[in-house]
Amino acid sequence: MEITGIISAIVIVIGIVIGVLGRLVVPGRQHIGVLWTIVVGIVAALVGAAIAAGLGVADTNGVDWIEWLIQIGLAAVGVAALDRAMAGRR
Repeated sequence: MEITGIISAIVIVIGIVIGVLGRLVVPGRQHIGVLWTIVVGIVAALVGAAIAAGLGVADTNGVDWIEWLIQIGLAAVGVAALDRAMAGRR
């Protein structure tokens, strides 16, 4: 497996975790699919990492809890917004 494949796999797994955690934070049932949850999670992970780096909290000793909270919060906002947008189509 090439390095790009490994990096892609890591990004997708992190996207799944962040997307699922963001979806759990949003109350009620969301009417979006698994693939949309992964996409929202990947985008939230990337944007959240950039925000955390901008705030200077991306690299800490131990677990980067603040970065995780930013990413999960962004995923929750993304899941809620996408759910609302999808509800408007139905």
